[in-house]
Amino acid sequence: MRGLDVLEAIADGTTDLAALAARLGTTRTTTHRLASALVARRYLNFASGDGYSLGPKLLELGFQTRHSMPLHQAARAHLARLAERTLDTVQLGILDEGVVFYIDKVPGQRRFEIRSNMGDRHHVWATGLGKALVLDMTEDQWNGFFGKGRPDDARPSEAARQEWLAQMRTYARNGVAFDLGETEAELRCVAAPIRDASGAIVAAVSVSSITQYMQPERMTDLSHDVRETAAAISAALGWRKGAGTASA
Repeated sequence: MRGLDVLEAIADGTTDLAALAARLGTTRTTTHRLASALVARRYLNFASGDGYSLGPKLLELGFQTRHSMPLHQAARAHLARLAERTLDTVQLGILDEGVVFYIDKVPGQRRFEIRSNMGDRHHVWATGLGKALVLDMTEDQWNGFFGKGRPDDARPSEAARQEWLAQMRTYARNGVAFDLGETEAELRCVAAPIRDASGAIVAAVSVSSITQYMQPERMTDLSHDVRETAAAISAALGWRKGAGTASA
């Protein structure tokens, strides 16, 4: 388990030996032995002056895991078709430890690139994917997500909270959620939940672009395409109408 602690510490940005030892509560000798073993197995890299960083073996395992996931297998072709049809960036995410975890991305064909990557983690309340992932939750649970990640001196006002909750009620009724610039002012996103055989929301799919290509009328039009894609992926996971509503 100590080896996993080392990996997690380095993933969080602790890269030099002294800091690693302090964080783990181990001696420098023990820490060096653990890190050296991970370097030898390619789980870590080491560069003099820069310290430790995550190694290529983790990337290999990540790709193997992603391609072996039933969700990824069910979704990939549908994501590609949606991206081809819309010309915009399409992303797939799940809820993991209270945040959105991005597990797949199909780049768009516009002259710009959405700044996101597989493996990114973002707060639920400020992303279209995040909102779609929690549409079945209660308002008390929604409240628990709102404003997370903001410093205390930049907390949204109570009026902003009530406006966000009102939007969430609308999204829950329509089965689709929007990002209206909460993360980046010029970014817009349309997202819908993906359900498994039990009807539970297990993932969400989104189409993202900048405001130039995401005027309100187009976001409304895209809602149908995104819901349709979410329903198709849900059906591939065993969902059927009556177990839950992926497209309404």
